[in-house]
Amino acid sequence: MSRTRTTLALGLATAGALTFGAAAATAAPSPAPSPAPLPAAGSTTVTPAGHAFKATLSGKATLKAGAVTVTCTVSVATGTVPAAPGNHNPAGPVSSPISAPTYSSCTASLPGVTPTVTTSGAWQVSMQHGSPITATMTVPTGGLVLKTTGLASCTVVTAPTAPANVPGTWANGAPSSLTFTNASVPVKVTGGFGCPTSATTSTFNAVYRVTDTTDPAQQIAVAP
Repeated sequence: MSRTRTTLALGLATAGALTFGAAAATAAPSPAPSPAPLPAAGSTTVTPAGHAFKATLSGKATLKAGAVTVTCTVSVATGTVPAAPGNHNPAGPVSSPISAPTYSSCTASLPGVTPTVTTSGAWQVSMQHGSPITATMTVPTGGLVLKTTGLASCTVVTAPTAPANVPGTWANGAPSSLTFTNASVPVKVTGGFGCPTSATTSTFNAVYRVTDTTDPAQQIAVAP
């Protein structure tokens, strides 16, 4: 009598789907090959060490949750490049704490609705040299709250249960720029009619110009 063994194969697909499969076997399966190690992160240096900087919104920032889009035209954050040797990491990113960005002059895509954005907590931005140079903005738990009043009274809380990392890119220049393109941010939406309460993520778009406020003649730059 032949013996049938059912093997449960658990694989993580690229799209994040979990796949289950069953296969009959007459012999013990060969051990799976060890996964290839991930490449080590390259070195990163942010200069000038110890200099303060200011990130100013260029154009507009949009936050879209469900069918509702809020657009703000004024946003500012400040921070300081770590002093040496903390401005260099031989195998990974360099992180800087930043002030909670302010957002004002905001409008909503819903007619008769007025949005207000408040921010709080310990925010952070991290730079990793590469091609392109990547940037990650960390939003603390509940660090940005969007409220609307008028025909629809909604509350949108970003990073509702844990800090969220918002991916972006950095470009050296005069001034340098920090760009977020269709970045996904977890949210929790509450409210009544017209509020996108089923939305669990929002899409964030913004471009910030970053200037050196310690010495305006210099530029904040990311190098190996």
